[in-house]
Amino acid sequence: MSASLKGSNSSKFQVSEFILMGFPGIYSWQHWLSLPLAILYLSAIGANTLILITICQDPALQQPMYYFLGILSVVDMGLATTIMPKILAIFWFDAKVISLPECFAQIYAIHCFVGMESGIFLCMTFDIYVAICHPLCYPSIVTNALILKATMFMVLRNGLFVIPVPVLVAQHNYCSRNEIEHCLCSNLGVTSLACNDRRPNSICQLLLAWIGMGSDLGLIILSYTLILCSVLRLNSAEAASKALRTCSSHLIFILFFYTVVVVVSVTHLAESKAPLIPVLFNVLQHHSPFPQPYGLCTED
Repeated sequence: MSASLKGSNSSKFQVSEFILMGFPGIYSWQHWLSLPLAILYLSAIGANTLILITICQDPALQQPMYYFLGILSVVDMGLATTIMPKILAIFWFDAKVISLPECFAQIYAIHCFVGMESGIFLCMTFDIYVAICHPLCYPSIVTNALILKATMFMVLRNGLFVIPVPVLVAQHNYCSRNEIEHCLCSNLGVTSLACNDRRPNSICQLLLAWIGMGSDLGLIILSYTLILCSVLRLNSAEAASKALRTCSSHLIFILFFYTVVVVVSVTHLAESKAPLIPVLFNVLQHHSPFPQPYGLCTED
């Protein structure tokens, strides 16, 4: 084991660094994934940057729906940049070592960005709800001031709410074992190396994560229930079809996002015998090169 250990006494050690092993089960040839992952990362950065430039330069796109899409693009780039450079460093330079503070900081950043993405999905859903269910009141409800307040609230909520997650992870005693069967620092992956009882903290971490995203998901489900009821009451089949096209792509990506969160959480809790599954789901979630085509069909 390549980690340096510092002894706290003759029988108890505390690791000073972790080793990110990469993709479980394919260590011998995982470096071949570096090129497609690098292309995926650059595609994500390029596509999101292009969206931001287009929104800024085209006056026709300076509307609430596209502002939310721009914010989501920034969050996507932040999330991808949080983990992809380290993954590529592992593959290209065998830089598997990560210090405990860096690992805990990555855990915080991942939870913060994922929570913000969930919050932006909720904001987008509210925008669609008002546009479909209360179209006459839309200009007076969804204003630039509301967008700014909602964005600031999501930043502060997730920035503060997820602080206990890395703090709880740091409270564990990590002795002798320091190899993380992952290509990034996930809270459950790190706490699985703890020598002391990790179940209470793991449950607390999951509760904190799911209270935030769970409330978002509950409000999204409520909003889409009201949207569906409103669409079913429309007398025009053409109007109903247009309303469904407006939110279909957004709903698909919401389902994908929360499905990934659920699958990763369940496989970690179940201590899956196929650890490659949650790793691949994490990479897919964090590095989607094309952000949600939200609102692109509203001009039909």
